[in-house]
Amino acid sequence: MKFVPMKKLMAHAMKHGYAVPSFCAWNAESMATILAVCKRLRSPVILMAGPGEFPVLSPAANAAVARTMLARYRVKAALHLDHGDSPALVAECVKAGFTSVMLDYSTRSFEENTRALAKVCRLCGPKGITVEGEIGAVGKTDAATVEGSTGSRLTEPEEAAEYVKRTGVDCLAVSIGNAHGAYVKLPRFDFERLERIHEKVRIPLTLHGGTGTPEADLRRAIALGIAKVNVATALIAAYRESLLTQWNAGRNLWTPIAQGEAARAMAPVVEEWILRLNAQGKA
Repeated sequence: MKFVPMKKLMAHAMKHGYAVPSFCAWNAESMATILAVCKRLRSPVILMAGPGEFPVLSPAANAAVARTMLARYRVKAALHLDHGDSPALVAECVKAGFTSVMLDYSTRSFEENTRALAKVCRLCGPKGITVEGEIGAVGKTDAATVEGSTGSRLTEPEEAAEYVKRTGVDCLAVSIGNAHGAYVKLPRFDFERLERIHEKVRIPLTLHGGTGTPEADLRRAIALGIAKVNVATALIAAYRESLLTQWNAGRNLWTPIAQGEAARAMAPVVEEWILRLNAQGKA
């Protein structure tokens, strides 16, 4: 079984009123846990990795391990470069076999962002690879979070429409009050802004910073064009908490055993998010 383009998964999600979960996956254990839950719940999924995960597995190694895991679990899935920070990294991931890529130039000028993404689309379009861009800037809640800019800038609907027209991107990450990391208080989404973006931009929209978002807000966002929701912090927190609990208790000091238990601790988080996004039974 092969990874599919992300836009194929998102098109089905938009048609049937749900969002595809996009989970941070940095090693074989995390991939196996995610795919096993998705298989059980018959959910499509996006495995994502980026500059914050590649110190563990390079793009080529990540793709090779992901393909091995997919062959075992046979889930409808895409392999995505999240927050790519350079055209060179995008090209490396394309060569490795990623079926979707994001070049995040959201903190650059509109013109620089547009020119760079247009080039990525010209590279990826003929290969059937999905391209994600970002207009506005999705910030982060803390200094520990890898993704996101130091400050947020909300997406302007007119600017988003011009960006899509000039680049040809397949999906668009939006900033509507969301942020990467663990929210210290409930986010307040600008749904009127999201509605205007959805009216002007008739491609799937993506929500970064899913962790901590109230379920009612997720349902409303999905109805307004959100077809992909990124989940990373909740997975990392479950993994880290398991390791700390084991080691503080003097258990599983043999690291591979501890890592196996930590990976399994992520399974309830994966299941929770599949159900919250109404993605169960959609694969």
